[in-house]
Parts: sequence; C-alpha cells; structure tokens
Amino acid sequence: MTLRRQPGGTKSMCATLPPPSAGEGGPAVRPGRSGRSPAEGGRRERAKFLAARTGTACALALLLATPLPGRAAPQDAPAASVPLPPPIPPERPQDLTPPPPPGEAIKAAPTPPERPAELTPAVQADTKPDGKLDAKPEGPAPTAESGKPEAAQPTPLPPARPPELSGEAALALKVSAPDDAACRTRLARLGARFEPLPAIANGQCGAPLPLKLTALDGVALPQSATLTCTAAEALARWATEAQVAAERELKQPLRSIAIGTSYECRGQNHDVEAKLSEHAFANGVDVMSFGLEGRAPVTVAAKPAGSDEGRFLDAVRGRACAFFRTVLGPGSNAAHADHLHLDERERNAGHRLCQ
Repeated sequence: MTLRRQPGGTKSMCATLPPPSAGEGGPAVRPGRSGRSPAEGGRRERAKFLAARTGTACALALLLATPLPGRAAPQDAPAASVPLPPPIPPERPQDLTPPPPPGEAIKAAPTPPERPAELTPAVQADTKPDGKLDAKPEGPAPTAESGKPEAAQPTPLPPARPPELSGEAALALKVSAPDDAACRTRLARLGARFEPLPAIANGQCGAPLPLKLTALDGVALPQSATLTCTAAEALARWATEAQVAAERELKQPLRSIAIGTSYECRGQNHDVEAKLSEHAFANGVDVMSFGLEGRAPVTVAAKPAGSDEGRFLDAVRGRACAFFRTVLGPGSNAAHADHLHLDERERNAGHRLCQ
C-alpha cells in the first residue's frame, strides 16, 4: 500500500482514520510473556496493525492518541484540595455581655419577681377605740421608707434548768433497783440462809438490794458474805458441785467454805487508780479454804500435780466457770495466788474470764 502526501502532512491523513478499538479487527490482546501488563502488550499489537495499514508515522500518532485502559485522562485528575477557613463562632448571649468600658453608665439590675401570696405574713387585726378593726401585718414594721435601720432584737434567754437536773441531785446515781423476788425464791429453795440488808450507797460503790448470806445447804459459812442475790445464788449452786468433788477426790464430805472478802469499796487488786472491782458492788466473793470432816482444811494454793488436794482444787475451780463469769486463782497473777476470786461481771456477748 502506497501512502499519498496530503495537505496538512501526516497528521491530516491520520486524522481521517479513527483509532481502532479492541473489537474492530486486529489481533486480540494477549498478556505479555516478559511480565508486561495486558495493556502494554495490547498497545504493541495495535502499533504493528496500524503500521501495516497506514504507515509508521500514522501508527505512532494514532497510538499516542489512544489512552490506555485503566488510566484516567489528564483533565479527569482531581483538583488539589484547598483548606477552608474555620467557621465563625455564634454571637455572645446578651446576658453574658461584658461590662461596659469605664465612663459609661451601668444598666440597672432587673427587678426581682413579686413575693408569692403563700409566703406573705399574715395580717393581725387590732380593735380601735371607735370599734373598727385595724389590720396590722405580723412582724416588725417596714423601715425601707424611713431609711433608718431597724434596732436588733435581743436574743431570747433559754428556759430555766429544771431543779431535778441541777445541784447535787443531778450528781446522784439514780438507778431503779432490780426486782430480785424470783431470785430470792430460788435461793431459798437451794437451802441457803440469808437476810436482806438496806441499800448500800458509798459514792460510786454500792448495791441497791444486798443480802447477808450466812449458810448454804449442808455447808457452813464461818464468815457471812454480803452479796447481791445473783452472786449468792451462783455461790449456792457452785457449793453443791464442790460437795460432789470432795466426796470423789478426798473421800470426805465438805462441811464449810471460808470467805475472805465479799463487799468492799475498792479498785481491782486493791489498786486505787484501777477501775472499781466487783467487790465494790457486792457482786464478787473470795474463797480462801474448804473445811472437810475428819481432816485439815484445804487451803487455796498451788498444789503438787496429781495429789488429792490438787485434783480437788482443779475440779472445783473448773466447775466455778459454769456459774460465775470471772474465775481467778493461783497461776492467774500474784494477787490471786492464795484464794479463788469469783464474780458476776457482765461483759459483751456473754464473755467469761476463767483463768
């Protein structure tokens, strides 16, 4: 095929030929063998086909005018993004307007709302000499019109102190005496002999209903004991256990119990700075020895382990914990090395102290 030169050169001639598409003749597009993409391989095939039809110059011009698939035209490129200016903030509210500059007048504050009717003071009516009623509001008269400050009202005085809460009467310990009628009935059924005593009041020491215990059932008390009914009942019940222990360990009946101290207004362990002992309330008793028939008294002291007297003292001391809330003796401390201290001190949650 022979190309003819036309006016306008190769470009004019090539302009008359539309660029072939992939479906208009020419070889099909095949993927390249040397790792080229399908688009580049197709472009080479189209160049060969155009060169055979129109010549090399036209083929190159048409080839350059044909865009590759998958590539966007230069005019299709997105425009560069331009930063937008920040938004204008809203106007400042009128109630938050800054104060005026110096020299300008300040606006007057808004008037508060009117006082509700339910909070307005009641009106009190007074009778005039002519018989008419004159309405008066309760409370002090307003002084806003006169412009003079109202005189301060004196603070009212508190009421007088009741006489039963002032003077020595207020310092006296007033505790109603417990009803121990049932306790005295049980004590009599246990075979104890006792007599009531007047109330003891000695400062913080004392007992409202003390008893003088003189004997137990089958057991003499050479020294009487001044105790409350509760402590006397515990001593009587414990004495029956001591009789059983004497028969079992010493093979002799128990005849007497020597009492050292019952009521005595003093501190614990005779310490004046310690809190009051239960002896100060006739609620404790000290046992010094036990008298048995046909043998010498068994004194409260440390005894050889395994001896008859040692087993007897251990037995009566252990049984005392079932009737008294506090049991102290030899081995507890030096102050109780020669006697058993038994008392009914009340503690939290019914705790007992047995040492």
